Amino acid sequence: MKNSITDKTIAAIFLGLTIAFIVFSMTNKPFFNWVFERHHNQWSWYLRPLFLLPFCYFAFKKSFSGMLISIFALFTSMFWFPKPEVVNENVVQFLAYEKDYLYGEWNLDKTLLALTIPFSFIALGLAFWKRSLIMGIGVVVVMATGKMVWSVQNAGEPGKSIMIPAISGLFICCGLIYYGFKRFGKK
Repeated sequence: MKNSITDKTIAAIFLGLTIAFIVFSMTNKPFFNWVFERHHNQWSWYLRPLFLLPFCYFAFKKSFSGMLISIFALFTSMFWFPKPEVVNENVVQFLAYEKDYLYGEWNLDKTLLALTIPFSFIALGLAFWKRSLIMGIGVVVVMATGKMVWSVQNAGEPGKSIMIPAISGLFICCGLIYYGFKRFGKK
């Protein structure tokens, strides 16, 4: 499906859905709170990094639609799991910090920091589009490290609650990306 009209049309639809999800989340506080209640379920924290795998695969296969569907799934996976009955206090505090951060005042620094997210996905997509394993794994490492550093630097001790999911996701992603690249790269 690479570079076809259908691929680009589906990609545009999922780009629109992703933007709509973000805008709706940021402008509808009850929905945002509902999403974050489910995001307290740490299974979503372990699942979300794994969406980098299909993203990388579809970039390798030069499928815009696959890449954008993967991004949509990554963003919406925050609420795929039920609200947990018991939540670690550090998780509660960290997600409260993230909510306050997202709903707080937006200045130039915060906007530029937020732009690192789409730029990271563009860099990751380009790495695998160009079939560069080293660059791709490098981008994944920078993305995970950036999230961990931001979390601890800004939220303090509660920010450490993402370390195990982020590090395990990083190792799993890097290992499977390496395996997949070697497997698909030979064809």
